[in-house]
Amino acid sequence: MGRHYLLGLCLLLGLLRAARGLQNVTAQLFGAEAFGTLAAFGDFNSDKQTDLFVLRGGSELLIFLADLKEPYFKPKVKLSMKDQSVMITSVVPGDYDGDSQMDVLLTTKPKNHVTDELSVIIFWGHNQTLDSNRKTELNKTFHDEPLIMDFNGDLIPDVFGITSESDRPQVLIGRNLSWHPALDTKTKMYIPHSHAFIDLNSDFTADLFLTTLTKSQNIQFETWVNKDGNFSKATDIKQKPEDMMVVGQSVFADFDGDGQTEHLLPACADETCQKSAIYLSKPGLNQWIPVLQDFRNKDTLWGFVPYKNDQSSNELSFPITLHIGDYNMDGYPDALAILRNTSGSNQQAFLLENVQCKNASCRSVHRMFKVYWELSDLNQIKDAVVATFFDIYEDGILDIIILSKGYFNSDLVIHTLKNNFEADAYFVKVIVLSGLCSNDFPCKITPFGVNQPGPYIMYTTVDANGYLKNGSAGQLSQSAHFALQLPYSVLGLGRSANFLDHLYVGIPRPLGEKSIRKQEWTAIIPNSQLIVIPYPHNVPRSWSAKLYLTPSNIVLLTAIALIGVCVFILAIIGILHWQEKKADDREKRQEAHRFHFDAM
Repeated sequence: MGRHYLLGLCLLLGLLRAARGLQNVTAQLFGAEAFGTLAAFGDFNSDKQTDLFVLRGGSELLIFLADLKEPYFKPKVKLSMKDQSVMITSVVPGDYDGDSQMDVLLTTKPKNHVTDELSVIIFWGHNQTLDSNRKTELNKTFHDEPLIMDFNGDLIPDVFGITSESDRPQVLIGRNLSWHPALDTKTKMYIPHSHAFIDLNSDFTADLFLTTLTKSQNIQFETWVNKDGNFSKATDIKQKPEDMMVVGQSVFADFDGDGQTEHLLPACADETCQKSAIYLSKPGLNQWIPVLQDFRNKDTLWGFVPYKNDQSSNELSFPITLHIGDYNMDGYPDALAILRNTSGSNQQAFLLENVQCKNASCRSVHRMFKVYWELSDLNQIKDAVVATFFDIYEDGILDIIILSKGYFNSDLVIHTLKNNFEADAYFVKVIVLSGLCSNDFPCKITPFGVNQPGPYIMYTTVDANGYLKNGSAGQLSQSAHFALQLPYSVLGLGRSANFLDHLYVGIPRPLGEKSIRKQEWTAIIPNSQLIVIPYPHNVPRSWSAKLYLTPSNIVLLTAIALIGVCVFILAIIGILHWQEKKADDREKRQEAHRFHFDAM
């Protein structure tokens, strides 16, 4: 009996272990349409499911709408550039006129022309469709892809960048589409930039982070803090790590789970990236801490893929980028990176897990990245160029999308991998809307899912060991150079099923506004999606939040166990009742026998 029990237990553990990992579900999601360049995410048709914005053929945009039947993403909205001599270089969905319908901003450049000038066109959404005739082409061109941010705190996205008419940054204010000078600086911007609009001083108001060049052409990073709704001159200026020659895109995450946003920077010590590293910088500290330096797997040395800025090429180029997401929902954000064998024989995506620090160099942040070299489904995808996280099934578990080079045409191939790791961990999923079309407004559509840059989210809870735990994230802090950020934030909670003690949400503030626009909610249920509607903007106590619960596997297993216990108890009651009935019948027969005996 014991031997059979142990054998069954081993088989069960083996099955569970086999179920953990990555599962290729591309055919279920896209069918025969799994090709093109994934450019952005957003809920285009306001059905509370995230849709995919995909570029094809250089001058065509397809919006894959989420569906309940296979294939789960279908190309339902198509937008083709009438001028086939231009090439689309980026897509940024958003509500640029404040009508709570999703518009789409495209940046384009002429094909086969050596130029760094990018044109910007906004196609206006109407009744959840796009019409190629309803558009506005900006009368200024940009030197680099613009940053979409909320410059004036009205929760309508604005367009920030260096235009052809001025060396100083300018901003196109949303709704009325008027140009204004943005910052009092003549500092030259680095191309490709990694500007960001995110809270960097823990006041729940988004600040402005810029990637710039010094007069000696050295890369540096400036933080312009939002004070009273105005961005004050940068006081926090960092130079790139001294021993690094090439830097990639700056990304931001609460890397060590302290409730503050850290700056992560992938970099190379040489132009061919034979020696790569990832550095971290904490707010207010002019110090770079290495969180990954070991890129060797057995006898093979890997490194980042150098950026090729070839303006005459008709192929899209991708800078060195880390895409951030809490893959295992332990409360510490992980990353996806594209690495190349330094011999040049292979290029693929790798998962970088956020683990406890094991080196003296990273002890001040207590965390570091560890490369998962062996993930079979991930390793099978060769010639990968982009890898990012995406919640495919809207269940709070971040899955993986990878783009790889195609062999038959110029379009990239799309691969989707379902995440089966840590499916029993907990999370909270938060999306902050503009509040421009809430229940108090006479709008004709349900105001869910319009991409909103700038909100900041932080939570506090108690972990399984009884220690205080924090986590934070900025919503849509970056938009240029295939940042591929999700329009919501998924914050891992680990295996602790405790309620969130506090969840804070802050939004940008307008010029002259001294008070911080922040609201707090308490006792948030884990494994839930919270949709925050900040209306009115300047009265946080009146903001509303809609809570949607997503049951986890633990809830299902608990229900099964509870049902099993109930069935077991009912079986025992039935057996006892049956035995009692037999005893009663026996007593009745004895009584009947005694009665007849006395009668004689």
